Amino acid sequence: MDVLGTAGPGDGALAPAGQGRALAALQRARDRVAEHGPGFALVTGERGIGKTALVEAFAARHAGPVHRAAGAEWEVELAFGVAGQLLRRTPSAVSELGVEEVAARIAAASQAEADAVTLMVVDDAQWADEESLRALVSAVRHHPAARLLVVAVARSMGRDVLRHAATTVAALRPLGVRDVAALAEAHGTPLSRAMAEQLTRHTSGIPLHVVDLLAEVPAETWRRFDPRLPAPAAVAERVRAARAGCSDDARRLVDAAAVLGPGTAVRDVAMLAGFTSSTATLLDVADEACASGLVRTGPRGLTELSPADPMVREAVLDELGHASAAELRRRAADLVDDPVRRARLLVAATPVPDAELADRLDALAGEHAEEGAWSVAASLLSDAGRLTEDRPLRERRMTRAVDALIGAGDALGAGALVPEIEGLRETPLRNAVLGYLAVVRGRPAEAEARLARAWRLVNADREPEVAAVICQRYVLHCLCRCRPDELVEWADRALHLAGEHDPASVEAAAIRGLGVAGTGRVEEAAREYAELAERVPSGAQWQRIVMGRGWLDLGRDALEDARADLELGVPTTVLGGSTRVSLWARGWLARAQFLAGDWDEALRTVHAAQDVLDRSGIAVTGPLLHWSAVAVHALRGEWDAAREALLRVDAGPRDYEIMQVPSCLAHALVAEVQADAAGVLRALRPLTRPWARSSIVAEPGRWPWADTYAHALVASGKLDEADGFLRPHETLADERGSASARARLRAARGRLEAARGDLEAARMAFGEALELLEGLPLRYDRARIEFVHGQVLRRAGKRKEADEVFRSARETFAALGAATYVERCDRETKAGGVRAPRADRDPGELTPQEQAVSRLVAQGMTNREVAAELYLSTKTVQFHLTRVYGKLGVRSRAELAARLGGAE
Repeated sequence: MDVLGTAGPGDGALAPAGQGRALAALQRARDRVAEHGPGFALVTGERGIGKTALVEAFAARHAGPVHRAAGAEWEVELAFGVAGQLLRRTPSAVSELGVEEVAARIAAASQAEADAVTLMVVDDAQWADEESLRALVSAVRHHPAARLLVVAVARSMGRDVLRHAATTVAALRPLGVRDVAALAEAHGTPLSRAMAEQLTRHTSGIPLHVVDLLAEVPAETWRRFDPRLPAPAAVAERVRAARAGCSDDARRLVDAAAVLGPGTAVRDVAMLAGFTSSTATLLDVADEACASGLVRTGPRGLTELSPADPMVREAVLDELGHASAAELRRRAADLVDDPVRRARLLVAATPVPDAELADRLDALAGEHAEEGAWSVAASLLSDAGRLTEDRPLRERRMTRAVDALIGAGDALGAGALVPEIEGLRETPLRNAVLGYLAVVRGRPAEAEARLARAWRLVNADREPEVAAVICQRYVLHCLCRCRPDELVEWADRALHLAGEHDPASVEAAAIRGLGVAGTGRVEEAAREYAELAERVPSGAQWQRIVMGRGWLDLGRDALEDARADLELGVPTTVLGGSTRVSLWARGWLARAQFLAGDWDEALRTVHAAQDVLDRSGIAVTGPLLHWSAVAVHALRGEWDAAREALLRVDAGPRDYEIMQVPSCLAHALVAEVQADAAGVLRALRPLTRPWARSSIVAEPGRWPWADTYAHALVASGKLDEADGFLRPHETLADERGSASARARLRAARGRLEAARGDLEAARMAFGEALELLEGLPLRYDRARIEFVHGQVLRRAGKRKEADEVFRSARETFAALGAATYVERCDRETKAGGVRAPRADRDPGELTPQEQAVSRLVAQGMTNREVAAELYLSTKTVQFHLTRVYGKLGVRSRAELAARLGGAE
């Protein structure tokens, strides 16, 4: 059986992605009929998901005859009702024939045109009569000469006759957020990511409902923050009829479930409905309510009652009317224990300003903000602002709501509210919020201007809590600018101004450790994180602490500890943890996984984070995240994927430094893999400028770039420049004690000493580099150092020794899947010629090194590029090339490429 699951289009508005795959399945079914005889295709999916539109599109493209019929709920007992439609006869006339004869007539109808397949489409097949379905199945099974494809459209495969008859199934699934956004765009209504998500949740991704709401809801609604979406008119009418058909008891149960919302205990629903009857009676009423389609039970049966879906809930509440719904909500607030849920019920029941309730919401938002649960805080503050009459206080609460929205990770939603916030009176808090948004969007100049303005306006003595918030925003800004000294300075100000458990204080402390480490005091930073984790042992603020500690541990070579903490920093479900912090954690986790050689895991981490990145709009974390993806794809030789990841990692001089650095490193790695020393120097040159020398970029172990730059200088013949560049980095690495940084730099020193002709000094440097990596799970770094060591030995004429080193490097590269370096190791081994003794070669035969040079030249490389790849001088390359021309009787690079058949 050919089974296809696909996203489905809305009735009358096919989504191209879903349409293509489903139509392809039906096309294959039709092609099989032409070759092998009749078939039975079943298209399933929920009401409104686009089944009929899909089949109509398929039928419209079909060149042969099409017969149509449709089932109806009230005709399910009408024998041969559907068959009569297909044969264009009355049911009574067809019923006289019997199933076998009707099957023969259907088969005969499909043979009217010998060269064409006949389609028989049965819509709403879940309501088709049993006799007609049996006749259709018999026509398919017992008339092999028939050129017939039956296409049945049903909401499910529930009927045995359909399930057993189908040879092809296209099961249409609800649309995802991206599909809903695309559908809205096609209907002239562009949506923010947050709004697309809300619409998807509200409609359960059913295209028909999406299209209806886009047509029925005023355009300005889609531009608001978290608006109330109604039920489409068709759903509201269906709910109205179903509710009216319920008994009084069942109707009360349905209304109570709508007020309390999804996942409510049956006990609470029954109490709100005023139900005091026996359990047996309650079960009867619950059965009736469920049968109406307006409520459903929970995953464990009748322990919970919920509205059937969000649209049904809104339709029921509308049917209740404002007064009745408000009364039920006030009563419901006395039944629930959760303070946030209780507050939301009271807000929904309060249409006019209410200072007391607004104050309660504000206090509750403050409690959740202290825990770092910014999403909940944002919602509560938004409600508090709506219920506040005093204008300055209302504007302050609205501003804080946007601030919390950014903290929750919805930079896109917050960005949509910028015009509204800019329209408020200027205050220090307003500027701090706009500066915060600029930080997460990756706009340093705007952030600097906003935060500086906020700090000039604030009076720290009168508003210490606002001043602390501004300081904490500066901490984030300095982190992204890679300025550790300023980071610590602003963190200390925040800690001085805010209370110990204030959110601004805790987050400033969680980031302060990174600034301390950035100034070289790594062990001091580790102690601070240990103390902070003890003081804040759980909750969403703890997420910030473990992320910072994991970031720190990664730079001090504690790779396993880093991975454990960074994995803990990823989830955002507990107490509404920060999406921004989660994205930082994912970026560094992918890096840790890459360093440990778990490259598939690193890619999974990046891909899982990409949707979060797109949804949140937190652009500042993007380059860090995709740096690891570029590395994996480039090393594997997956160049299309590498180029795509490079587009996501790109950053320019106007972006934050924390965006520029991974962008430079990603481009440099690609160039290094391709043996393009000039490209490495171009990519990393921004990191040699004064801003980088005075920032965390210069700290060993934080960003591994100095050794790569030094290798490229040596490969380019700039030996004195390489020596001058390496010395301060080596001194600082020795002072800081970072084993991985020292190992990388010692390898670069070894290459430099070899280029100067001191092979013993080079041997010693490479030996020290590999010793420093002992006990560290840095597999790629070890293989990379061995590879360069092998190049040095081969150039020095130590071919057998070089061969052994290349073998070791190759094994590790092969285990990692680094196909590009496996190939380079193979070329180096061939060039060494250890396995092809000179005495065994014909005088006219190319030597291994001549073969290596020839192959690279045939691939289009210049002499300089070949020299960098094989670690030779350009003069040596030219010498080998001249000999190759003479041996092969060619006169140009083009003739050589043609002689060798191009790249091998």
